[in-house]
Amino acid sequence: MLERLSHLAKMIPPLVDSVRSAARPLPPITDQSFAHHFNWLGKYKVVLLGDATHGTSEFYHARAEITKHLIKHHGFTIVALEADWPDAEAVDRYVRQRPGPQAKLEPSELPFKRFPTWMWRNKEMQDLVHWLRGYNDDIPPERRAGCYGLDLYSLGASLHAVIRYLDRVDPKMAKLARRRYGCLEPWTGDPSAYGLASMSGQFATCEAKVISMLKDLLEKRLEYSAKKPDGEEFHSTEQNAKLVVDAEKYYRSMFYRDDKSWNLRDTHMFETLQRLLAFQKNAKAVVWAHNSHVGDARYTSMGKRNGEINIGQLCRQSFGEDVAIVGCGTHTGTVAAAHD
Repeated sequence: MLERLSHLAKMIPPLVDSVRSAARPLPPITDQSFAHHFNWLGKYKVVLLGDATHGTSEFYHARAEITKHLIKHHGFTIVALEADWPDAEAVDRYVRQRPGPQAKLEPSELPFKRFPTWMWRNKEMQDLVHWLRGYNDDIPPERRAGCYGLDLYSLGASLHAVIRYLDRVDPKMAKLARRRYGCLEPWTGDPSAYGLASMSGQFATCEAKVISMLKDLLEKRLEYSAKKPDGEEFHSTEQNAKLVVDAEKYYRSMFYRDDKSWNLRDTHMFETLQRLLAFQKNAKAVVWAHNSHVGDARYTSMGKRNGEINIGQLCRQSFGEDVAIVGCGTHTGTVAAAHD
């Protein structure tokens, strides 16, 4: 142990010198020139913007200014959040003026219902949503910037979204979806209880039923997509159906090894991002997620010791030099926290 500490102590001065030589001062976030310091990000296909703690005003404000600049001056059209797909889609319908239920505007009424609600229901997010709506007013529909959710916690909301879509386009298939998803219906209020119950071995899991639903849905891709010229509604339904499959697996895995459930979650978020980029022609994406998701896990204890992967690693392995990673951190500050 002493030998290791001695080795680390020798590394610190060169590391500090390297950081000091590379560091560049930034103006305050409120300064009009702030975002211009990030023009170098414009050449990338995917820009990952991390935060060291969820809900920190300055981190969100900084990411919003960078994101707006990338959208306005560098052609980015995807804002992908560490949030649930159905909630983010309500915002997307508002900012891109798509048909269907639209998000309300007050922070307390933004459609992010799952804990921690303050992660996305905050003034900084509200301001960005307003800005996106205003920016898109003068942009052709096919080039408007949208808002999307990458996470997989919306098991109940997603399966109900699939059924609502099928009710409109294929009532017969909707009945089949209700039967298959009915296996999960008792657990939608507390999906973790489903994972715990599945360990008992006293009932069959819902895995086969949700996978069959996804396969049947994908087989109807051409038929359903033709019902709306751009296929947008089917694309959203496909994401929800894939989410149900991955969420079912996630909740069954969360009581085993930590790395297994973590890797399932980050793989789902990465694959959702991949599908978004494939769905939109010449798309460029900004991703908002925690530093632990967007930093490349291969160079941290996450990957080296814990066997964990993350979005940052998967993006670099898939997109290579087309990826930039920027984390938000702080040296001093205060935190407001609750006891529970």
